[in-house]
Amino acid sequence: MAPSALRRAYPPAILGVGKNYAAHARELGLEDPTEPVLFFKNPAAVIGDGEPILLPPVVHTPEPGVDYEGELAVILGCDARDVPEAEARSVLSHVAVANDVSQRWWQWHGGGGQWCRGKSFDGFCPLGEPVPIEQVPDLQALELRTRLNGALVQHDSTASMLFPVARLIAELSRGTTLLRGTVILTGTPSGVGAGRTPPRFLRHGDRVEISISGVGSLSNPVLDPLLAGG
Repeated sequence: MAPSALRRAYPPAILGVGKNYAAHARELGLEDPTEPVLFFKNPAAVIGDGEPILLPPVVHTPEPGVDYEGELAVILGCDARDVPEAEARSVLSHVAVANDVSQRWWQWHGGGGQWCRGKSFDGFCPLGEPVPIEQVPDLQALELRTRLNGALVQHDSTASMLFPVARLIAELSRGTTLLRGTVILTGTPSGVGAGRTPPRFLRHGDRVEISISGVGSLSNPVLDPLLAGG
């Protein structure tokens, strides 16, 4: 067992939702989904505020592509199955700021059609300090901003979600027990590196800062051990 696994309590599962903002789907040339797009992320990918996003050798593919994705994360406070939309909020205990870091070549080409591999490398899920759900009265009225080296690259409201949080909880729990402590990443707005012209992917020395009104902020430097001499 790696030393980091001994020090950190990882969530039982991380569920991600793709293409949950129409503008983000369009910037990648994708159609809006008719149902939530689900993928899994390795729980061991979690790091905290201030910790570096490490770029392991495996991400240095012929097509570079480590990307940021600022997101609202919601955390279950109990086991939940077949939750009605009207009761979805009652199964949540906390919310947090998250960064669904993604290596695009592995996501689109190296994973056999599945996104999990490109989103699950160690350090690819920075997660901010959880805030009790009671402190956030409306999950669909939050402003999300992502800054790369101080420049604003993402700005949208959770009101723009194609599938609001309550719908996500209801859909993901249908016939499926979501365990207490499960983290759900609710999707990212437009402005990711892959959608820019030219694309702007993360590299050694960058810093990604994400803030969500009423929830908090998350800041992580990007570190390539090969360039840092590590």
